[in-house]
Amino acid sequence: MSIKAEVTKWKGKDVISLAAGTYTATVAPFLGSNVIRMQEETTGADIFRNDDSRTIEEIEADRVTWGLPTLYLPNRLSGGVLKCSDYTYRFPLNEPDYGNYIHGFLHLREHEIVSAETTATAAIAKTSYTYDEKDPMFTTFPVSFRADFTFTLDEAGLRYEFTMTNLSEDRQLPFGMCNHTAIQDPFIKGSDGMDSRLYVPIGEKWELGKDFCPTLDMLPHGNHDRQYLTGSQIPVKHVIDNDVYTTAIGDLDGREFRGAVVTDLTSKVEIVYEISDDFKFWILWNEWGRKDYFCPEPCTWIINAPNLPIPAEESGYLELAPGQSKTVVERIYVRQGK
Repeated sequence: MSIKAEVTKWKGKDVISLAAGTYTATVAPFLGSNVIRMQEETTGADIFRNDDSRTIEEIEADRVTWGLPTLYLPNRLSGGVLKCSDYTYRFPLNEPDYGNYIHGFLHLREHEIVSAETTATAAIAKTSYTYDEKDPMFTTFPVSFRADFTFTLDEAGLRYEFTMTNLSEDRQLPFGMCNHTAIQDPFIKGSDGMDSRLYVPIGEKWELGKDFCPTLDMLPHGNHDRQYLTGSQIPVKHVIDNDVYTTAIGDLDGREFRGAVVTDLTSKVEIVYEISDDFKFWILWNEWGRKDYFCPEPCTWIINAPNLPIPAEESGYLELAPGQSKTVVERIYVRQGK
């Protein structure tokens, strides 16, 4: 098994190239530690949305729709307000038509390369970003933290670890993050996106208002929703516009499974996306079906969680005390189905 982890160049920028077993992956610290490409050689699977013909400027203009980006803060804050237990913060409205602050700022920052290293079985990339008074957002949100990323590639696929540590001396740090995971569809060359099927174990469906924030009412599952549960959902070529659910435990080969599986019916190749139980919610979106990708977005808290009048155990809202850390984990791999 060939194992490599090295700093290389992509479009003139430093990236970390990983190779292990039949997998390769590329991590771009300058794009907020985005995994801009992941491939599996045996099946030919090209997992995340990518396009080498695009310029860096084109990708930077819409960072959340390429690769595997990490968002802090996740999704929307109504009115730009973030109510913590010890302070209320007000962010600029970067979604002014709906009166929201959206997607946060972590994915917009250039992160530090900590290391590119190998073991006997894995290639590992580590990156980090320290948020403090040097960040332009600090005057709005003066709570220092460090975000650490570890990407471990081995013969079983990619393991993603994200750790956030509160570096402030006296303020609580709201912990809410998501991955705006952009999966290419079709992900097998020569296939058609209409031949893909998506399985996601989903729970309650949350109603969103006109501002795309929860009304706190739950909706019954219709045929569209049940298609996620049966693995019959076509994830592209029709509108999937902010389908929001509580995550649920499903079944994969007779074992408990929390995540999503997309299958190419022609080749029977499957992308398996497993998430830890820290992720309480799914947001599913495909840019209104116009393009060849879709986003199964696992979130630790529901949209607008800090401002909702419901218990934290329902919203997923969490705060880290000074010095406290929190880690979440995901796995992404490819397999040949039957």
